[in-house]
Amino acid sequence: MTTPTPASGSGPADTNLKLQGDIGDAAVPVAPAPEDDSTSARSSRRWLRPALSGLVSVAIVVVVFWYFIPQYTSVSDIWSSIQAMTWLELTTLVLAAIWNLATYGWVVMTTTPGLTYPQAEVSTQASTAVANTVPGGGAIGMALIYSMFGSWGFSRSRTSVSLVVSGVWNNFVKLGMPVVALALLVLQGKTGGARVVTATIGMAALIAAIVLLTLLLKSESAARQIGLGAARVATALRKPFGKAPVHGWDLATVKFRQRTQLLIRARWIYITAVTLVSHLSLFFVLLLALRHIGVSEKEVSWVEALAVFAFARLLTAIPLTPGGVGLVDVALIAGLANAGGARAEVAAAVLVYRALTYVLPIPVGLACYLFWKRNHSWRRAPGAAPRTDLVPESA
Repeated sequence: MTTPTPASGSGPADTNLKLQGDIGDAAVPVAPAPEDDSTSARSSRRWLRPALSGLVSVAIVVVVFWYFIPQYTSVSDIWSSIQAMTWLELTTLVLAAIWNLATYGWVVMTTTPGLTYPQAEVSTQASTAVANTVPGGGAIGMALIYSMFGSWGFSRSRTSVSLVVSGVWNNFVKLGMPVVALALLVLQGKTGGARVVTATIGMAALIAAIVLLTLLLKSESAARQIGLGAARVATALRKPFGKAPVHGWDLATVKFRQRTQLLIRARWIYITAVTLVSHLSLFFVLLLALRHIGVSEKEVSWVEALAVFAFARLLTAIPLTPGGVGLVDVALIAGLANAGGARAEVAAAVLVYRALTYVLPIPVGLACYLFWKRNHSWRRAPGAAPRTDLVPESA
């Protein structure tokens, strides 16, 4: 989903949250960067960052799949474990993966009043495919969603609200799952220092995010103060890099409050429920792959698998590779093997899981993109999308 949902490469495309100037009708004013006299220098900077990002991604993938995994276990043992699955096991895995894909659009549909489920699926699948294949694909996927929603008559402000709210809830679940997993491990008497530290950080971040959201929705003055505070922090972080101060974030947070308070108050339970279902559906594919490959409950319990899954999902917040490819694989294999699973079987299960949740969405998303390009029956004039009582008149 990023999801705008769940998604990073092993789930729906994840939304990288930032204050959007188009939450309102006008862009947030930001001090312009000093102009460079050399056009060629500007052009080189445009492609230098994506090129370097792409090289880093390729290097990480090469190290993981051509060095780490062969050092960890033999490729022949991995392949033998995969071949040992029955047709029934393969079929149930594929059905679980299809169900996982089917949950991608629920969050976006819930956060976008007037959007249909088919439209939500087409947009999330296409954006996920971009996020899984292109360095920095999360931003490109968001731009694609703006284009799709715009062609269906949704304004930029309504699209922004959908992306931000779904992204906030996606991050809530990402931060909350390690905490829940750790609590379950404590009940089983299985904890580790690193897990406790990570879960504690996740809990603190989750509590802080919920408190900020509550204050932001409580009053306009609180929203303005949060925007000013965030702007001061952003300006301080930009200063060492010679970047100009940011401005207008107080206006953006006030506008965000105006756009979202009706939606969140009316649908926060539904948004939470569908976000949880989407994340747990992704975990179910991993758990089913482990069991079908031969990693038993005695070797790696479902609680231990959930803990490893939850901590590995946090790595998708680091956009070093598209969809966290390589990084997530290493975290899952190392974590599950450390929990007690045989290396070959764990590696085989993780690779099957990633094939179904990272690779499969790519052709599905490409098909959805082509469908959107060719299908004109959903097209509407700008601003002509269906309106509900959850959409402010100015949106």
